[in-house]
Amino acid sequence: MSNLHITDSFFYRHRYLVGYSLVAIGLIAVLLFAGFYLPGGLSTAEMQSAIKSDSINFFDFNTFAITNLPYHLLQKLSLDTFGLSIISIKLPSIILAFFSAIGMALLLGRWFKRNISILASLIAVTTGQFLFIAQDGTPGILYLFWAVWLMLLAATVITRPKRKTILKISFFIMAALSLYTPLSIYILIAMLTSTLLHPHLRYLLRQLSKPKLIMGLVFAAILTIPLVMACWKDISLALTLLGVPSQLPDFMTNLSSLGSQYFGFTRPKGITMITPVFALGSMLIIGLGIFNTIKNHSTARSYIILTWMLCLAPFIILNPSFNIIMFLPLVLLLASGLKYLLSYWYNLFPNNPYARIGGLIPIIILVGALVISGADRYLYGYRYDPDIAPLFSRDINLIPKDTKKLIVSLNEIPFFGLIEKYNKNIKISTDISTNDESFMITKEAKKDFAGYKIDKIITTSSQKNSDRFYLYKKATD
Repeated sequence: MSNLHITDSFFYRHRYLVGYSLVAIGLIAVLLFAGFYLPGGLSTAEMQSAIKSDSINFFDFNTFAITNLPYHLLQKLSLDTFGLSIISIKLPSIILAFFSAIGMALLLGRWFKRNISILASLIAVTTGQFLFIAQDGTPGILYLFWAVWLMLLAATVITRPKRKTILKISFFIMAALSLYTPLSIYILIAMLTSTLLHPHLRYLLRQLSKPKLIMGLVFAAILTIPLVMACWKDISLALTLLGVPSQLPDFMTNLSSLGSQYFGFTRPKGITMITPVFALGSMLIIGLGIFNTIKNHSTARSYIILTWMLCLAPFIILNPSFNIIMFLPLVLLLASGLKYLLSYWYNLFPNNPYARIGGLIPIIILVGALVISGADRYLYGYRYDPDIAPLFSRDINLIPKDTKKLIVSLNEIPFFGLIEKYNKNIKISTDISTNDESFMITKEAKKDFAGYKIDKIITTSSQKNSDRFYLYKKATD
């Protein structure tokens, strides 16, 4: 029997190209699916984000004094370009999620072997938390975007100091812009602390060009001028960026919330995001990653991960809603756990190619199950979960195109005012006039009008609160 030359096969020689291609195709598919199909509506937070973005005035410097300014600038650009719609509100998040996933794959590729990078990337981009923030029209995606690209740029700059100056300046620009997002300063502190503590990282830092570092700091200082001025005028903004709560939180409640977010496997639930964040299998692999990281604590990678988590843990306990900022460290631990599993198996059979390949089969099955289960939880959770599905409003798509006047309540004026601004054919009001032959009214503003009768009801497929708009016409009798 002739020997089996596995290394000569097409798929073996091009396995990494095939793997990264599958990740790219899967990423595009899940982003399009998450953005255009699920949840299919807008949460209250997304409406508030659109209102805040629209309030930015490029001729009024004071309107720049808001948290997550870079995101709101992107969202305003999307609204001004495409008008008000569910997609235009979510588009900045979808774009940032795409680049976050690309950066995450590149970062994993620098820290681990390519096979580990591919497997960890597939699991990461199909978790419910990533899919949710990828389509959520709020600045939540920035917590992952900043973390990924700051880490990737820093790793590139510090390990390859002779690279182009543009990379060094890009790092400082991104670091400055990240300061507009709450808690991001602690990512920079963790990176700097781990660099100063680890001997090899200190050595690499000293090799960097001092003039180029100063140039980057100058760019960063210019970009933070609006933020510094805003914090000087309003100390509460500075406290928000630092993650300091306005009042002392209930620590037991917060710890319980964190426990359900990461370990609530027996009773999965959620408010607008399905929990737990990672499936049980992923958390077990992350546990192996923690063991492997502590075991090899002297490496630069372990220094960075452990310092990062120690810096952020207190603020996550103070405010569990910021848990997304821990997503990248957990993905890195997930990759570390996968590395430990594969290395352990390979060490058992160092010279047996059949055993080495055979060991990949359960790993592939495990990763496949995690990917499918992650996408499945997201798909069915946001379509059928009775606690989550009703929280997303589809009203913006339900308004008939021939609507001339829409009556809303006072609470609805801020968001529906955007509809009037970006759709000149619709007039928004809180009351009717005697000249109105017909008008549309929202469910919240609905009441009886003398001389008018209901002609049509606009509904959704929801079990509760399915009646969203009422068309009134003048009574003829």
